[in-house]
Amino acid sequence: QDIRNTVGNIPMEWYQDFPHIGYNLEGKKIYKPIRNKDELDMFLEKMENPDYWRTVQDKMTGADIKLTDEQVDLVHRLQKGQFGDVHFNPYEPAVDFFTHEVMIHPVTNRPADKRSFIPSLIEKEKVSKLVHAIKMGWIKPRKPKDDTPTYYDLWAHEDPNSILGRHKMHVPAPKMKLPGHEESYNPPPEYLLSEEEKLAWEQQEPAERKLNFVPQQYRCLRAVPAYSRFIHERFERCLDLYLCPRQRKMRVNVDPEDLIPKLPKPRDLQPFPTTQALVYRGHTSLVRCLSISPSGQWLVSGSDDCTVRFWEVCTARCMKTLPVGGVVKSIAWNPNPTICLVAICVEQSVLLVNPYLGDKLLYGATDQLLESYVAPEEERVQPVQWVTATVEEHSRGIRLVVQHSKAVKQVTWHGKGDYFASVVSDNSNMQVLIHQTSKRWSQNPFRKSKGLVQCVLFHPIRPYFFVATQRYVRIYNLLKQELTKKLMTNCKWVSSMAIHPGGDNVICGSYDSKLAWFDLDLSTRPYQLLRHHKKALRSVAFHKHYPLFASGSDDGTIIVCHGMVYNDLLQNPLLVPVKVLKGHVMTLDLGVLDVLFHPTQPWVFSSGADGTVRLYT
Repeated sequence: QDIRNTVGNIPMEWYQDFPHIGYNLEGKKIYKPIRNKDELDMFLEKMENPDYWRTVQDKMTGADIKLTDEQVDLVHRLQKGQFGDVHFNPYEPAVDFFTHEVMIHPVTNRPADKRSFIPSLIEKEKVSKLVHAIKMGWIKPRKPKDDTPTYYDLWAHEDPNSILGRHKMHVPAPKMKLPGHEESYNPPPEYLLSEEEKLAWEQQEPAERKLNFVPQQYRCLRAVPAYSRFIHERFERCLDLYLCPRQRKMRVNVDPEDLIPKLPKPRDLQPFPTTQALVYRGHTSLVRCLSISPSGQWLVSGSDDCTVRFWEVCTARCMKTLPVGGVVKSIAWNPNPTICLVAICVEQSVLLVNPYLGDKLLYGATDQLLESYVAPEEERVQPVQWVTATVEEHSRGIRLVVQHSKAVKQVTWHGKGDYFASVVSDNSNMQVLIHQTSKRWSQNPFRKSKGLVQCVLFHPIRPYFFVATQRYVRIYNLLKQELTKKLMTNCKWVSSMAIHPGGDNVICGSYDSKLAWFDLDLSTRPYQLLRHHKKALRSVAFHKHYPLFASGSDDGTIIVCHGMVYNDLLQNPLLVPVKVLKGHVMTLDLGVLDVLFHPTQPWVFSSGADGTVRLYT
């Protein structure tokens, strides 16, 4: 027999979903023949192919086999119940091995065994054992079966304390009010209504009447007629019973402790700033703004005393004081570590200053970069003027002055360090401007004003631009030049905004002492509103690497919170306030005006109305 497929005697349905039907002797796969015939092809073949009736499919190889004449004969014979072999004769004469005649000699003549006529000792032992067991009561004779049906008490083993469900939820029918004196057939005269009272009673709504009948007086019980409202009252009573509530409201007993969210202990969330380490003194008026170099070595602060001071972070030493001739509203150090440049908002202009701090090669390269600018042939119309600094300004470190039409209140850099955005105190569509330093080119991205812009930020990794107005934060896609999201802050007046370095979470501080945390993947409404401060929030900040964010307020405190954002998208951020930092003295009803984290250490800087900058580590 030619066995191609060597898988053996197994159900071939196992290979139903595979392209092969089994394996040959070499262990190679035997592929099924390509079958792409549909019902129509099968029908046509049935009609046209004369050998269709003798074609069968081999289950082992999946191939179609045409039966030979001998095989067809064999099938026919088997169907009729005949033998498969043609030459086998079932009706051959039988050969009798034993004759029907009784012979005188037996076939075998063994003498009978001795054990066949002696009582068995083994059986005797077995029987004695059984008798002994019955006597001892180990073996019980079978009881006759009792055919009488058994009944038992369904509630016999019921716990008396657990009242049955039906009875537990049973609501007794409302009792009818017992009749009073006014329902008597002969009430005391004070219960009878006068003519005016009767008129008033008839004019009232049925629901407003104190009594639903008029008290009447009869001289004796025989004179009392049948009650006219009897059917009505029976019907109302039936309605009362039928409409009575069937379920009792169970009061939930909640332990108030369980309602407080389970938050981890602050000591498990270290590191975070806890103590005041250094105070940077020198400014004589409010210190409005702070910024830090990307290396974390230098700090710059702007104040209402019309100066900008550069400090060394570790020693609190003032390295440089730059008088700028106006109140400094905002300051931003370029985040690109290969450029040494600071943008300062003073009245109606933004100054780009090279502070000459740190690596000589760095600030030298920055100057070369700014000087390598080549002006375009044709003058372009711009919303601002780029002016190169005079010799006197150049000697103080000022390199470029970007002159705006109105007072500038904020400046912020893009992460790459070439573009920066400024916000102007204006009501028109010229509030937000985006500037490119390398080309000295400015543009106004918005056609129309959407409200008073408070602050703007660039997204740390994606081409998005965040614009915070008084009540909303709008997120624009800079590539597609369209609005992608509008966040509802639920605050009256947004003061500041910060973006998580991951880019999917935003916090907004507001003057109505709320801090709103937004999860951009979750919703356009705040994921959480934190009301930890007593007075207006002036500034909020995220740490670049640690899961920390801070907020500074007019109550003179900085609250540092742990804000863990998980990579698992199903897990919501964990926000835990960990520390309240105090130190600033309240001046002119103002407390902390700006907060800022160190780029690498878990340290926080704050500037206050008391003219100091403080470092907490």
